[in-house]
Amino acid sequence: MSTYTKEVGKKLNALLEKTYDAEKGFKKAAENVKNNSLKKYFELKAQERYSFGYELKTEIRAFNQEIDKGGSLTGTAHRAWMDIKAMFSMGDEESMLEEAITGEKAAIEEYKEVLKEISLPSSTKSLLEAQKNKIENGLHNIKVLEEIS
Repeated sequence: MSTYTKEVGKKLNALLEKTYDAEKGFKKAAENVKNNSLKKYFELKAQERYSFGYELKTEIRAFNQEIDKGGSLTGTAHRAWMDIKAMFSMGDEESMLEEAITGEKAAIEEYKEVLKEISLPSSTKSLLEAQKNKIENGLHNIKVLEEIS
């Protein structure tokens, strides 16, 4: 049983790390856009990821696992790329929107991978399904915003 909870904790911590990265990325995007609709969207997505992080931490603690702190190297590189894009494109909102879409699609795939885990407890599976569905709905909304900008 301890291997099981360690494995679940490890997978949830990996998602938590990416959730931290996404939150920071959305905050950075909100700082770099002028379009009020996009700014509000990115701020809402940052808040959503903050909530996801809290939920994931609660689930990790339920398995008496340690919670990893900080963001991933990949996430740091992704945010740096968004900073470079913002600098060179002078806040080209379309580029940032495309980058956000790419990140959301990657997040959905990461959730699907973890959800394939046969030994997930029902509480974890329900949480991850709900978060994945919110990301998918947000992806639909961001595509609508892409048409507006």
